[in-house]
Amino acid sequence: MPNIKSAIKRDAISKARRLRNQANKSRLHTAVRTFREVVAAGDASKYEEAFRTFSSEVDKAARKGAITKNSAARRKSRAAALMAKKA
Repeated sequence: MPNIKSAIKRDAISKARRLRNQANKSRLHTAVRTFREVVAAGDASKYEEAFRTFSSEVDKAARKGAITKNSAARRKSRAAALMAKKA
């Protein structure tokens, strides 16, 4: 535990950021899992809606800094390719 006042503040800020990033990444992982389940089920009518939701969550995670912009683009590209392959 830090003794210096500024170090105590930085520790508190780091904990808050870690929890926020953890929540954002958890929401992202849930979106990925949901999208993959829809694609695996093979119901082509639900692909578009699932991809839209997935894409939105990926963009939010990138905007909030949980993942990088390039990582978001890569995930969306791979998801689109998977969707096209299954359709």
